[in-house]
Amino acid sequence: MKHLNYLDRKKLELYLKPRYGETKIGQELEPISDISNLKDMPQEYVIVGIPEDIGVVANHGKAGTALAWDSFLRSFLNTQKNDYNPVDNVVILGNIDCTIELKKAREFDKNHNDYHVFLGDLVESIDDKVYEVVKAIYLANKIPVIIGGGHNNAYGIIKAYAEAFDRPLNVLNIDAHTDLRHMDYRHSGNGFSYALKNKYLKKYFIFGLHENYTPHYVFNDIKSNAHIDFCFFDHLLHLNPLERLSKLKHACNFLGENFGLEIDCDSMGNFNSSAMSPSGFTTDQMRNMLSLLKRNSLEYIHFCEAIPDEHGLTGKALSYFVSDLLRV
Repeated sequence: MKHLNYLDRKKLELYLKPRYGETKIGQELEPISDISNLKDMPQEYVIVGIPEDIGVVANHGKAGTALAWDSFLRSFLNTQKNDYNPVDNVVILGNIDCTIELKKAREFDKNHNDYHVFLGDLVESIDDKVYEVVKAIYLANKIPVIIGGGHNNAYGIIKAYAEAFDRPLNVLNIDAHTDLRHMDYRHSGNGFSYALKNKYLKKYFIFGLHENYTPHYVFNDIKSNAHIDFCFFDHLLHLNPLERLSKLKHACNFLGENFGLEIDCDSMGNFNSSAMSPSGFTTDQMRNMLSLLKRNSLEYIHFCEAIPDEHGLTGKALSYFVSDLLRV
């Protein structure tokens, strides 16, 4: 597949930091050289990266999400292989190639009147690549775990599911924002708007929405659509753990048995991300929610908007999230 950079053994070993007497997860993983081979593999989960931040910048956000994939690999591949960290149910495919779009974005004049609209065109190009790769994963009857990039990539993922299985998808989005902004051009803030418009998305629940970040017109749109619901983070603040769990179960019940899971790292307080906030879920609360949500029939899991930090904490957090997902 021309839009996919496979993580072969040579590339994988560049990330490894082996130690005598220890086995790292990256040493146990079996690289794959052709996406068509997935259908014959027993693993359930397929990890793929999207190293881009064009959608974020197009939405006037902070660049850097293009580097999250690399940061994740540096941590995840060096996780200890032991009885508590199984790797027999996962394949790391590689990353979607966004180099052409990133080059064009860097070279375009940022002071041009149509700068953000031009970026929107590049986002549409990435949409097509995400759609093609993720649809192939679905057709192999695997569950995609997508790392990195802006929240704009949710659109290509949802479209891939809808067209692979000829039915719309329900989605739970743990996020400080709805990403239901106007459809003037494609960016990280309107992926779900486009998915709803094109009937790829049916039911949509935003868990942990911030009152401060949601425009009035978006609330009006939500009120007019019985298939959209939300729960404010501001209200969850005042609840005990069991009450918060009850709210999460309500979100799952609203969506039904099968749904996709979006985790926007902006939803966590002081987490390095494109719209970093001092208020939000803690990393440990997110890990707890993931452990509960994986009991549902998740059609995909998408971690987005993360930006690496100098201490490697972002990559470690993403590694924890994926490890929690894979544990039985």
